[in-house]
Amino acid sequence: MGERSTSTMLFGHVETIEHRVDHLRQLRELQDETGGFTGFVPFAFVPDTTVLSHIRPASALDQLRTLAVSRIYLDNFDHITGYWVAMTLPLAQIARSYGVDDLHGTLMEEKIFHMAGSKTPQSQTVASLEKTIREAGRDPIQRDSYYRPLYS
Repeated sequence: MGERSTSTMLFGHVETIEHRVDHLRQLRELQDETGGFTGFVPFAFVPDTTVLSHIRPASALDQLRTLAVSRIYLDNFDHITGYWVAMTLPLAQIARSYGVDDLHGTLMEEKIFHMAGSKTPQSQTVASLEKTIREAGRDPIQRDSYYRPLYS
């Protein structure tokens, strides 16, 4: 439809590694064709309150590997997001060294992952995100939905 948006992948539930790679392949091909994606946000499945609660959640290592492979494979994507709501802020901070260049912002009151059982905060302050980013050796930049800096 001509609009740009982020792309996502929910992982760590019933899919195989081959399914993940195929998902990335399809995103890469679509990005080559359209250039329509502003970034990629992989989400680790939170099984706690679902019918799949018997599934062990994706480990921190699995999440970091998925982010790193995404950064390498999706070299035609400008941005890879470490979604702190799903992975915790400390793990998102580490993910900055695995190809992540975005932490997805403060949010106001995240509900979807928390309805599934996520124990992370439903929001973050600008100060806490800036501190996390600086501790990772990076410079925080507030941005809009198209990754344009809000100030210089």
